[in-house]
Amino acid sequence: MEREMLSKTHIMFIPFPAQGHMSPMTQFAKRLAWKGVRITIILPAEIRDSMQINNSLINTECISFDFDKDDGMPYSMQAYMGVVKLKVTNKLSDLLEKQKTNGFPVKLLVVDALYPSGVEMCHQLGVKGAPFFTQSCAIGAIYYNARLGKLKIPLEEGLSSVSLPSMPLMGRNDLPIVDSGPFLDLLEYFGNQFSDLDKADWIFFNTFDKIENEEAKWLSSHWPITTIGPTIPSMYLDKQLLNDKNYGINLFKPDVESCIKWLDARDPGSVVYASFGSLYNLGQDYMDEVAWGLLHSKYHFLWVVRESERRKLRSNFLLEAEEKGLIVSWCPQLQVLSHKSIGSFMTHCGWNSTLEALSLGVPMVSMPQWFDQTTNAKYIVDVWRIGVQVPTGEKGVVLRGEVAECIKDAMEGEVGKELRGNALKWKELAVEAMGEGGSSDKNIDAFLSKLVYT
Repeated sequence: MEREMLSKTHIMFIPFPAQGHMSPMTQFAKRLAWKGVRITIILPAEIRDSMQINNSLINTECISFDFDKDDGMPYSMQAYMGVVKLKVTNKLSDLLEKQKTNGFPVKLLVVDALYPSGVEMCHQLGVKGAPFFTQSCAIGAIYYNARLGKLKIPLEEGLSSVSLPSMPLMGRNDLPIVDSGPFLDLLEYFGNQFSDLDKADWIFFNTFDKIENEEAKWLSSHWPITTIGPTIPSMYLDKQLLNDKNYGINLFKPDVESCIKWLDARDPGSVVYASFGSLYNLGQDYMDEVAWGLLHSKYHFLWVVRESERRKLRSNFLLEAEEKGLIVSWCPQLQVLSHKSIGSFMTHCGWNSTLEALSLGVPMVSMPQWFDQTTNAKYIVDVWRIGVQVPTGEKGVVLRGEVAECIKDAMEGEVGKELRGNALKWKELAVEAMGEGGSSDKNIDAFLSKLVYT
């Protein structure tokens, strides 16, 4: 494909303003830019000062979403999503006109699938539209079956499991959690991601064929999906994009120097890295059990606790944890996960974090809470066999003894050895998928070839 033709092709990305959505979409944008395409990505003005994206490859435009970065998840997520989409739609027409006036008309909008009716919005503006799913094919299949009325979440009383096409037997607790607290009625919202897929010009999924072979085939029988993942910085995978070691965007300022310095002083495989994402707020009881579980595990630990959550840490825990742990408000996750001292990753199992751990070969201690995390944990434990899951008590809270025991399983003994071996096998397949001639690499080239000449 001629470089000149690619350089005249302009693609604009519109991620949802959450870390697990901006990171993979930005990484896909960087890979397309590396292949020669002109790229613009729309990001929150609130993170402008912390962006470290190579501007020679990617143009950025900013929209103010007026959210407090330390507030975590607002009470009504549906209302929040509605406000976010309204702010985007109010600015998008002007941004497209600006690009056209500058001589670089946008040919395709890649829109986060969380934006309802995103394809319709693109077409109304006279631009091709492609939804980007920052979730697994398995989750896509579950939401679509629910939309069709073939699956009810939660399962009806008396049903403990359900059999779905292309997927392992799913228990009640393996399905997405979308029916409590601020998540009421979100199942319908997520189902709307599929409302206009038949009109989409392309459909991107952040996954790769060998890790979700059957699930991807099943979705492909309904729509022409394109798997283009895992979308993590190239230096951790195929190394084709030189010096591509981080996403370049952070909702919070990472404490890079202290994290790496502390890890450098630890023995190989001796540290548990714990991080529960940029949105979820842990209850006090849950926070207490996680804290003492980490301490009782007898391993060193690096724990990411956002500033808004830090007040929940007990003073006696902080005192006892001084010698065994480092607690930071945010950290460079990829640099940490790839560090030789890391032996396991304790996480809620968001999809992007799951792909990072899998691509770097790190065993996982899963503690799912909401949305797709429960399904991701099912695959982590029973399908890919790269992690263990901490059981919860009657009130849905983990117990410190179980936390400590699961960390031990992931870090040592026959279980730990098996998890590490499996994780390294999946790492090799992730590298293969993104490498030259790999499944995702070929899918990206085929997409560009079709876009450039249409």
